[in-house]
Amino acid sequence: MNFLKFWLSIFFSVAIGFIQAQNFSIKGYPQNYFIWPVGAKASIVANFGELRPNHYHMGLDCRTDQHENAPIYAAASGYVAKVKIEPYGFGRCIYINHPNGLTTVYAHLNTFEPDLEKYVKEQQYKLQQWKVFLDIPANLFKVNQGEYIAASGNTGGSQGPHLHFEVRDTKSDKCLNGLMFGLPIEDNIAPNIIRLALYDRTKSTYNQTPKIYMLKNNNGVYTVVGGKIIAPSGKVSFAITSFDRYTGSSNQNGIYAAAVLDNETQISKFEIDSISYAETRYLNAHIDHKVRSNGGPWLQHLSPLPGYENYIYKTDNNNGVVMLKDSETHHIKIVVSDANKNVATIKFDLANGISFAKSEIKSTQKFIPNYVNIFENSKVHFYLPENALYDTVNFEYQEIKATDGKTIYQLHHADVPVQSMYPISIKENFAIEDSGKIVMERFYGSKKDFAKAIYNKGWYTASFREFGNFRLLIDKEPPTIVPIGFKDGMNTAALKRILFKVKDNTEDIVNFTALLDGNWLRFSNDKGINFIYNFDERCQPGEHELKIYATDQVGNVAERVYKFSR
Repeated sequence: MNFLKFWLSIFFSVAIGFIQAQNFSIKGYPQNYFIWPVGAKASIVANFGELRPNHYHMGLDCRTDQHENAPIYAAASGYVAKVKIEPYGFGRCIYINHPNGLTTVYAHLNTFEPDLEKYVKEQQYKLQQWKVFLDIPANLFKVNQGEYIAASGNTGGSQGPHLHFEVRDTKSDKCLNGLMFGLPIEDNIAPNIIRLALYDRTKSTYNQTPKIYMLKNNNGVYTVVGGKIIAPSGKVSFAITSFDRYTGSSNQNGIYAAAVLDNETQISKFEIDSISYAETRYLNAHIDHKVRSNGGPWLQHLSPLPGYENYIYKTDNNNGVVMLKDSETHHIKIVVSDANKNVATIKFDLANGISFAKSEIKSTQKFIPNYVNIFENSKVHFYLPENALYDTVNFEYQEIKATDGKTIYQLHHADVPVQSMYPISIKENFAIEDSGKIVMERFYGSKKDFAKAIYNKGWYTASFREFGNFRLLIDKEPPTIVPIGFKDGMNTAALKRILFKVKDNTEDIVNFTALLDGNWLRFSNDKGINFIYNFDERCQPGEHELKIYATDQVGNVAERVYKFSR
């Protein structure tokens, strides 16, 4: 009996610990554990979960008084666990692990504190790589709360000076809503709701245009202009355009949560408080991507699409769809809230009625979410993995002759989103079967993507993540290297840096290498085009030779050699 009690006690201890860990990683936000990380007034320009192209905004964009080099402080005690440097994305970035199981991330920085800056530079020269993602030993750079760690900047994918700040669960690497930790951002303003959209869920959301309803606001309670809504079928769902604001700010930020109640019973709710970077592209299923990509507003679905993996939604057995099985009127309430529990509400009556005019597109092939979907003919093969689609697609295919005589293959339309990469194979009769210089181009509107095509038995294959127009091209053109303010034979004593603009006709520079007198030299590459060397101890006074190599994705190489003095 004692033996049984012992193992039962162990079981319950482990179970309780697991439950607490689960609650901690998602809901157990410690209050006042973190301080404001910027040496400026506590204010944000973007919040967690704000809607962005192909992703949610995964942190807080903290103001730095509209300039660079504001002091950045450790939000809590811990140690520097990682440093990332990249041309886009985070730019220059620090990760700090804390003893409570959380990690804070500080991005778009200029310079790190001197000891860390020195260490990172040494590692870059050791690896001969400017772009790095370094794991740093835990005892090397310990920090105290409020300790200076970096200067703010505008590096990477930043569009203006600010600090991108994240709080993550260290173990799962999920990003958590930073506003839930008691940071000093005042907010007593309820969300604004702009419009309501209605969908007939007897058919795909991609094969219809939603019915839009304007709203009237009366002290935070919104009603539908025109009164009752007549549903087009017995299965409907809703989407909204909504934004949140903070006290003293005019910025339109993202909402935190929205719920749908049918006759006072909650049938669906989403909360944007815990998302990983592996999940963030599911934003394309959370919004009406077709409407948005064609220039329309952001519409956030209040019920998940069939191919959406349930990261933010909680629904009833009908997947959050309103079921109208009779002629009775349903009292619908939509409750929208921000992270500070300010609430706005839409109330209206819903009844079953006549359908909208059908807008189904005729198609020879239907792609269905949660299944592997395959398209094959004598010229094009591709397949979509089972997690690629969010809703049913009536797939459209077309072959178009270009002015150069080559064929362009239209694979549906880019306004229907795709979650995962998928391989596309095109059969093309080039004079040389495999020159190693073949790229596949995807274009739609003004956007272009290129990928090296791999040859196999007459077929060229590359992978993409969007529908659009595809064609094969032969790329024998090397990148271009253009010095700015620098030339061969120059005396550089008056210069603080050397800058090159490097471009390629198929966009991607796979490798950039600079050798100073035969030794690797660190050039930064912020925002992808400018390669910059800031003169330092690596370039002593005297005569020097600088060799520059740039390689594109099919191996075309550009080489330049410069003599200069210092």
